[in-house]
Amino acid sequence: MIQNSRKMLKVALAQMTPIWLNKEKTLEKVIDLLHQAGKKNADLVVFGEGVVPGYPHWIGYTNGAAWDSTVQKEIHAHYIKNSIQLEKGDLNEVCKVTETYNMAVYLGIIERAGDRGNHSLYCSLVYINPNGEIKSVHRKLQPTYEERLTWSPGDGNGLCVHELEEFTVGGLNCWENWMPLPRATLYGQGENLHVAVWPGSYRNTHDITRFIAKESRSYVISCSALMTKNDFPKNTPHYDLIMENVPDVLTDGGSCISDPRGEWVVEPVMNEEKLITAELDINRVYEERQNFDPSGHYSRPDVTKLTVNRERQSIIDLK
Repeated sequence: MIQNSRKMLKVALAQMTPIWLNKEKTLEKVIDLLHQAGKKNADLVVFGEGVVPGYPHWIGYTNGAAWDSTVQKEIHAHYIKNSIQLEKGDLNEVCKVTETYNMAVYLGIIERAGDRGNHSLYCSLVYINPNGEIKSVHRKLQPTYEERLTWSPGDGNGLCVHELEEFTVGGLNCWENWMPLPRATLYGQGENLHVAVWPGSYRNTHDITRFIAKESRSYVISCSALMTKNDFPKNTPHYDLIMENVPDVLTDGGSCISDPRGEWVVEPVMNEEKLITAELDINRVYEERQNFDPSGHYSRPDVTKLTVNRERQSIIDLK
């Protein structure tokens, strides 16, 4: 009798509070969590959206849309100085740790993009493979609402998937997960483990995590960050102004995992810094694709087909 192989993937969700707008200190915290995950034999570690160096929480509480505001300029300059410069090796130590433990990482960063002049910021999701190599940097296609006052719109270059053990993984930032066509782009490349990263909050993760799982018949990981009023460093520019209006809790976590039927593997975890681990069985994907496969037997490419531009956008093309 031939038995089906059951290949398991151990995943770790790092639900953490950044050392807000402090790149060096936040990276130290990320690296510590990577060591913890490595010692637990994790195959994949996921962090929340823009966790290094943190989400732009000040905008909604300091009249962020005010034109030519000295306050907004000074906080934004601080944000730029603490954002990640990949070309200068800001993630080199992170890559070394992932290689040491032979594990992959999805890390949400605020990227100071060298190929766009080195001054504009992008909300990016970086995939690092088990060899410690950065294999994709997905810049958020459409920053949401007030995020557009500090983040630039990205491009399709990072809309790609990666082979990891028996799985094929892909990821999107926050409300990109509500965009049908980027989801379809990943599905069409064979994604069966979807990573959704968020700044935090149960209201973001509790419905869509299971919805994407049911739509794609894939595992879905939602990983969030945390932030409370007490987590703002006192050396933040215009700290007193920010403190006048921010609530006690800005993001409450909500990290969770759904299986391909849309049932919880890990229910949303609230208000707790925690390294959440689980083992995922690839056979659950294969079983659910029997009756529905959105890019395979349950698609009609003769009727509808998606065109994707994955070119990295830049203002110059140096020959």
